[in-house]
Amino acid sequence: MNIKVSALCLAMLSVGLVACNDDHKTTAPTVEESTPESINLSLLGRYETGIFAESAAEIPAYDATTKRVFVVNAKKGLVDVLDVSKPETPVHIGELSAREALADSEVNSVAIRNGIVALAVQAKQKTDKGIVAFFNAKDLKLISQIEVGALPDMLTFSPDGKTVLVANEAEPNDDYSIDPEGSISIIDISNIQRPTASLADFKAFNDKKADLIKSGVRIFGPKATVAQDLEPEYITISNDGKTAWVTLQENNAIAKIDIVAKKVTDIFPLGYKDHGLANNALDVSDKDGKINIQTWPGLVGMYQPDSIAHYQANGASYLVTANEGDSREWLKDSKAYYAGDQSQGFVEAIRMKHLFNVKGFNNKGDYPAHLVNLATGVKGAKLDATVFAYCGATATDPSMCRDDTQLGRLNIAWNMGYQTNTDGSPKLDANGLLTYSKLYSYGARSFSIWDAQGKLVWDSGSEFERKVAELFPNYFNSDHEAVAFDDRSDNKGPEPEGLALGTIGKKTFAFIGLERQSGIMVYDISNPEKPVFIQYFNNRTFKQDQVYKDAKGQPILNKDGKQILIEKSDLGPEGLTFVSAKDSPNAKPMLIVGNEVSGSTAIYQINLK
Repeated sequence: MNIKVSALCLAMLSVGLVACNDDHKTTAPTVEESTPESINLSLLGRYETGIFAESAAEIPAYDATTKRVFVVNAKKGLVDVLDVSKPETPVHIGELSAREALADSEVNSVAIRNGIVALAVQAKQKTDKGIVAFFNAKDLKLISQIEVGALPDMLTFSPDGKTVLVANEAEPNDDYSIDPEGSISIIDISNIQRPTASLADFKAFNDKKADLIKSGVRIFGPKATVAQDLEPEYITISNDGKTAWVTLQENNAIAKIDIVAKKVTDIFPLGYKDHGLANNALDVSDKDGKINIQTWPGLVGMYQPDSIAHYQANGASYLVTANEGDSREWLKDSKAYYAGDQSQGFVEAIRMKHLFNVKGFNNKGDYPAHLVNLATGVKGAKLDATVFAYCGATATDPSMCRDDTQLGRLNIAWNMGYQTNTDGSPKLDANGLLTYSKLYSYGARSFSIWDAQGKLVWDSGSEFERKVAELFPNYFNSDHEAVAFDDRSDNKGPEPEGLALGTIGKKTFAFIGLERQSGIMVYDISNPEKPVFIQYFNNRTFKQDQVYKDAKGQPILNKDGKQILIEKSDLGPEGLTFVSAKDSPNAKPMLIVGNEVSGSTAIYQINLK
């Protein structure tokens, strides 16, 4: 041992200057990222496509090596490539199209790992099989492609970058004559030139349909098997790359995937949110002229998450979901369907006051064909007076419950909540009426934390609506295309959709995009049982003072021949991605957001406090 060198090293190490060894080599010390007390967002840079309300900026993905952002532009059906080496001024430098790999195709999602860009690409006919195409992030050249299921949507890399999972949503066509099976493609890219794919499908659950429905999984498509009815939406993968969880949004459930075995192992029903509880209060009317966040006994919300993310706390895995909500509405011929022809589509949502019309289902053109034909002799619907007496319902009359200032304006699912016979068939009273003991609304207007088995650990309750009411009372539950107070209370409120998690030091933060309200909710979720609200960041002007123009720069007119005015700000956050300080072009953490309505990609600085 060289005593003099070792002594010198010890002295230098004692003041934290350098690491030494006996071979006189030096290595940089490991620097642990500092943990902030808190954070806040501020606008850093924006890129605008100039295309309004046509989904010109949806899902962003960031490549640290090239300092580029890849953004799905659904209007073009391809991906815009932005240089963000100077994040204050993003520059459009190119596009990625998969049409040389699949003619007339459209890109739905993008993900990046180790310089490889993966695109989820749907076929011209969405019920046909799609592909995943792989590109080089540096030269933007196509590397390879592989066939996957119908309507591939969100996709993601495993932590080691050797596997890609894609959610094959497999939506039906407009008249439900074709309904592909939902699935998850598991793609091995160990050899990126020749990727191989396996399919994790739901066929094994087809004979368990009754049990799944009884457990709370929504399986309700016309003549659909379990595999056809389940529609994978969004995927997250465990840190060890062995397990994935997939949201089944319309089904109000989460599927668990064994990646090694390449199979679906479980389907977890998510249950329902009781809006009769004070913590779960909400505003249900867009016509009462006020903010009215209150409890509604008998009303429950379906969580129906869109995006999902995974993180670990105290050695355990947790899932985080943005509970957007979604209903099925497929129409080939709207007029024929509402006249009673079930072969022309399927619609499950209805406004509450229409369902409980005291005249019954006798106004053709107003009621979904599947509702009118639900049971022999069905003539209309009534409320269970033992549940809804608080808003005036009696044994024969819904009374004030269906008023516009009460529950009347709320959109609900007609195919849930009515009383049934022992065989599960609809139970009719002597007058041919269905009796609804519960009303089911879409989405939970919140974000939730679940354990790895789908058990609810924590939910934000009514906090999203309450924070918007507190901070932006004049624009409460506004829409993303129009500045209209209270406009979305009858539907899904602020509508949380996009979600990203970011770890800074020893803390984990959640960023949730409110699609309709067009802001970002920020929470510290380091303690899964006690998340802490940090900030509601809203980059809206709430001023419609810009003329809406077409691609040629000509003003677009409404049906009355008047110019349409739009709001010049970030509207409709769809996809969010977190960029750590070590990967960021300015060495500070960032949040990148694709805004589908404004067609803008926003880069927000995450400031440490």
